[in-house]
This record gives sequence, structure tokens and C-alpha cells, in this order.
Amino acid sequence: MELIYLYHSGFALLGEGFTIIMDYFEDSVSATSGIVHDELLKRPGKLYVLSSHSHADHFNKNVLTFRSEHADVLYIFSRDILEQKLVEPEDAVWLGKGEHYADELLQVHAFGSTDIGGSFLIEVEGKKIFHAGDLNNWHWMDESDEAEWRGYERHFLCELADITRYTRSMDVVMFPVDPRLGREYMRGPRQFVEQIKTSIFVPMHFDEAYDKAAAFAPIAREYGAVMPEIYSRGQKISLEFNKK
Repeated sequence: MELIYLYHSGFALLGEGFTIIMDYFEDSVSATSGIVHDELLKRPGKLYVLSSHSHADHFNKNVLTFRSEHADVLYIFSRDILEQKLVEPEDAVWLGKGEHYADELLQVHAFGSTDIGGSFLIEVEGKKIFHAGDLNNWHWMDESDEAEWRGYERHFLCELADITRYTRSMDVVMFPVDPRLGREYMRGPRQFVEQIKTSIFVPMHFDEAYDKAAAFAPIAREYGAVMPEIYSRGQKISLEFNKK
């Protein structure tokens, strides 16, 4: 399989007979141009488009235009997008926390978030691929008193506990490493890899702060995860899994 970094929290996962586009906000060059429009919409096989929640940096209604360029598209969206009336009920399969979708190629399990919407665990080709959406330890401890930020942290750890009841290991994890949180911005991703054995960790939600995202690599390695360095939009990452 191959993973392509689009922008922010947007990725595309390519496998035999399928393409999965996750949290499309912009294409790899600009809002309307790049590898999605130039290549992926022309790629044979099933196209899945997943959106974890309705925030504008994770959901772009223009994904619905993909139907005019690809013959076989399935949209799997978080229920809050429907509740916000951003699209019509018939446009997508709707998932809330605890719900799942399955067909002959993949399964998608919806888990919770510490913001709106949810997170997705995709099981495909015998691998577990996790996209966190806005799930993170949004502690803001540089701006909040201790009681407040510890409350945010408890929420995150509760959501993490829900996930660990389903699985304690994942093959690929896309997770926020967001330097806006300040000095402890790597606290959430560290807690995630402490509790869930992760083979490949991919940072996201860092805007243009590539160096800040890359700084998590030593922590990922400490917990047994490989972390590819993200250095540009449209970057292709070959997913190489150790044989078990």
C-alpha cells in the first residue's frame, strides 16, 4: 500500500483495487489542483471518501463533485456533517461513534473524538489504518489552569480507552502533532503510542510546521514505531510492513 500526504490532515491510501481519501480539505497543490484531481480520480477501482467531522479544515463539500469524475465513489462521513446539513442524507454512509461499515474490500469502525465528529479505524488488506480526525489531548496547558487542562486530558484518555478495548495494536496511525498546543504539544501522540502499539506513525494537523512534526520521530521510535518525515504536500509514502 501507499500513503499520500495531501495537506493538513488530508491523506490518500492506495491499495489493490481501491483508493481511500481521508479528510480532504485541499488537494496537494492548492484548493482545487494536485494529485487527487490529476491522478487519483482517474485511478481504477473503488474510491472511498472519508470525512471525520464538519470542521472546514477536515471537510470540503467539493468532494461530492468527485462523482462526476469517477464511476464508483462511496462517501463515508461522520454524522455531525449530516446534523450540520452540509450535504443531503442520501449523499453518504453516516457513522457515529460505535458504528461501522463493511463491504467486500474494507471495514470502517467509528471511534470518538475530543472535538466534534469522530475518528476512523479502517481495516483493509489485513491491516489496521487509523485516522484520528481531531482526536487528541487538546490540553492547552500554557493557557489554562491545571484543573481545566487535566479535564481535557481525562476526556482524551477516556476516548483512548474505548479504542484499546477494540485493539491494542495498529499498523498505520495518522495523528495530530500540533505545535499550537505549546511546550507539551507532543503529549497526546506520546500517550497514544504508549497505549497502542503502532507500526507506522504519521503526523498530521501541523500546517506548515514540518520541523515541529518531525521532532516527534525519536518518541515514535522509543515506542517501536517508524515515523516517515513529512516534508511536502503530495508526498508519497510507501508503507512497508514487517512480516509477522
